Amino acid sequence: MTATPIDDTRLNWRQALYPYALLIAANFFWASNWIVGRGLHEAFPPVALSFWRWSIAAMVLAPVALPRLRGKWHLVRSHWWLFLILGGTGVATFQSIIYIALNYTTAINATILNAGSPLVMVLMVWAIEGQAATRRQWLGMALTFVGVLLIVSRGEWRNLLALHFNPGDLVVFVSVPIWCLYSILLRHRPRPMDGMAFLFVLTLVGLAVLSPAYVYETIYVRTPVWSWGIAGIVIYIALTASVLGYIFWNRGVALIGPNRAGFTSPFQPAFTALLAVIVLGEEFHLYHAIGFAIVLAGWLLTTGLRRGT
Repeated sequence: MTATPIDDTRLNWRQALYPYALLIAANFFWASNWIVGRGLHEAFPPVALSFWRWSIAAMVLAPVALPRLRGKWHLVRSHWWLFLILGGTGVATFQSIIYIALNYTTAINATILNAGSPLVMVLMVWAIEGQAATRRQWLGMALTFVGVLLIVSRGEWRNLLALHFNPGDLVVFVSVPIWCLYSILLRHRPRPMDGMAFLFVLTLVGLAVLSPAYVYETIYVRTPVWSWGIAGIVIYIALTASVLGYIFWNRGVALIGPNRAGFTSPFQPAFTALLAVIVLGEEFHLYHAIGFAIVLAGWLLTTGLRRGT
């Protein structure tokens, strides 16, 4: 069964804003994941970080999800191909690729490339679902990208010329269509299964896909360096980027569809820059405020939110 996105023109502004609030919150959690992933790349190998964050997420979800799965395992069996694709792309492959890329590139480079995901989403939704973006959405998409470039250039466009791209950036670029495919296929999730149970099954599938790579990395590459501090950071990623981030994103996509959900992706690099100010102690400048305002304006243009009567 396929979900039908809501018509937000018939809702009041609070109801219309709700799915976007979920999606933007998910992007905030993932922005912190970019910074943490880059900061841990020397102590924690990429597949191990992905494996352990999802293992912790599975343990957190299990007490709530297992009772909700009673009498619904037949949905997993009848949709096994969907769970395999979603767990393999959204949980296992995408996250591991991002962490691998952050071993070779900076969070700034990675977020610039990730800011282009709305374009890839629009093209893939058109190719798979036959749904084209409107002229207004194209204009809003361009505006949000300008806001992202203003932030990462630190208000000086010539700074963009100083950016150096490397093979790690190509890895990030490869991850974008994988995430878009995950988001598009979310529309086909079995509706009788609630969000917590659905994510729990995806987590189990993702861990099964990750396990061989994790074993290989542990034996032949390197093992993670554990400490109480690192354990706390991994738990934080599991609770925010895995559990809350995916629950919010999955629900938001179910409500408004992957096309419009994709237009919230530029919030990630904007949040990454703001978190660098808060967490890393960087100074807050006027270009941060202007850039974020442009991103917000572009997003409002793409959504076309109107107050219902």
